[in-house]
Amino acid sequence: MNVIVTDEGFSPDDWTDGFVTLDDAANDVVALDVSSDTDPDELFDRLGSAKLVRVDFPSFADGRGFTIARTLRLKGYTGRLRAKGHVLADQYAMARRCGFDEVEIDGDLADRQPEDQWLSRANWKENNYQARLRG
Repeated sequence: MNVIVTDEGFSPDDWTDGFVTLDDAANDVVALDVSSDTDPDELFDRLGSAKLVRVDFPSFADGRGFTIARTLRLKGYTGRLRAKGHVLADQYAMARRCGFDEVEIDGDLADRQPEDQWLSRANWKENNYQARLRG
């Protein structure tokens, strides 16, 4: 069973409306499932009324999903953004800074990196290296 990680810790998935891929999306899509190689500009143009976008992270070393999230936020997307897959607790602060609202991980990763490891990165606003440099 998958676990949703937020600044408050672990919780079960509350999304019940399902997901469609970008290729299957219609004008009234509610939630999109996108791969890490999706062009964020094309994605924004095709979002329509999507309330949730879930971006796949096929590997913890694949950071393209961070670019997708940041681009969508900069272009004005205000819906839910979820990172899904191989995101590590150490990457949680980056995910939040890029614009993700939550991270979806599988039970095995949740066992290897328990909730306390994720919560230790939940103060991502206070530990902003660039803001400290700016003063």
